[in-house]
Amino acid sequence: MDLPENQNRPLNIAHRGARSLAPENTLAAARKGLEVGADMWELDIQMTADAELIVIHDSTLKRTSNVREVFPSRKPWLVHEFTLDEIRFLDFGSWFTEQDPFGQIAAGVVTPADLTSYAGVPAPTLDQALSFTRKHNWRVNVEIKDLSRKPGDTQIVNRVMALVTEQEMEDRVLISSFNHDYLAQIREAHPHIATGILVSKPHPQPVALLQRFRAQAYHPRLSFLLPRKEIAFLRSKGFGVNVRTVNDRKTMQKLVQAGVSGIFTDFPQVLTSVLACGTGGQEIEGTTPAGDPQPPQGEKFEPG
Repeated sequence: MDLPENQNRPLNIAHRGARSLAPENTLAAARKGLEVGADMWELDIQMTADAELIVIHDSTLKRTSNVREVFPSRKPWLVHEFTLDEIRFLDFGSWFTEQDPFGQIAAGVVTPADLTSYAGVPAPTLDQALSFTRKHNWRVNVEIKDLSRKPGDTQIVNRVMALVTEQEMEDRVLISSFNHDYLAQIREAHPHIATGILVSKPHPQPVALLQRFRAQAYHPRLSFLLPRKEIAFLRSKGFGVNVRTVNDRKTMQKLVQAGVSGIFTDFPQVLTSVLACGTGGQEIEGTTPAGDPQPPQGEKFEPG
């Protein structure tokens, strides 16, 4: 997937789909992201007990499904301890209606018809997610969760890339991970696949890091963001700078002005309107504001 140096605006990346409008990491959230004008969506990949690739963010099934009711004796409900068939029994939609994690139901933004449709939605497999993306001529950032010291660690990269190749999605995917060894494996076997480096803390030399792993993009958290001149330097070297996760309009505007290549957001509908209006306001100097958006109620800040 190309990340052109001279694109005139950042990519609008729906973080786990449009998860302010629909249950995260479901095809319903992907569809909402597409509807509101996102350029692509981001999803998280883990491996089940029977080595299937499933789209789930957390290491456990507790927060985004009814696993506690269906499998009460399986605590702590780790994703890699469940088979795909067992995960297919679960409801990954009703929690969104019950918790209204971003307040968009109370605000009247989510329609009653949508809420009804979310009951019982499943977690998609990577195969299903790629099929949806391809069908709609869209793009996707596949984040491979770090399975170090877990079952599947040695298999997940090859299995992800086998599906990407099978679906002929090589030019429509950006693969990212906090596990940089995974990215090295991809670059070795699939040098034409775009990769993005996720970091859990600010890196002192991001250009050197990107060059070492031959990655196309740097994916810092908002609070790790570089000064504007360093963003410009990265961009001048041909690297993308895709910032995560930005949910307020003012910060979006400042990032557009700073020249980032992409913005991950739970509110792609807001970013669409920001991009439609141009940068607006006065240009900024120095750094953009530090600080990350707080996770929705009940969600711990797991990376990615």
